[in-house]
Amino acid sequence: MLIPCLACESRFGPDEYFSACSDYNRGLDLVSWTCPHCGNRDDLRVLPDELGFGYPHRGRFDVHARVRVPGLRRHRGDLRLDISLDRASWHVSTPLRPVGVPVRLTAGGGSARRRRPAL
Repeated sequence: MLIPCLACESRFGPDEYFSACSDYNRGLDLVSWTCPHCGNRDDLRVLPDELGFGYPHRGRFDVHARVRVPGLRRHRGDLRLDISLDRASWHVSTPLRPVGVPVRLTAGGGSARRRRPAL
């Protein structure tokens, strides 16, 4: 079984493919993957028997393309995603924010309260 990069169409064996996964975002249930050949970075969701590629949108991850990987399984942990295929397994960790480092808000983020007019 060879799994493709959707950008450059290179194909990788499961070990090379899943070893290139870097971060697991448990909130959006997505994994970051960087192609070892072209360097393209994709976000994907590991699903039973398939990979779902897409984009975060309105606080969710919308899957737009699917690649079948028969036998693919997943198990969500508190701080990692365990991926298994046949007898092999890979672990993708959730990056931890160091203590004392503030959370960045994206543009438009902040309080939902209306601003008070300046006096």
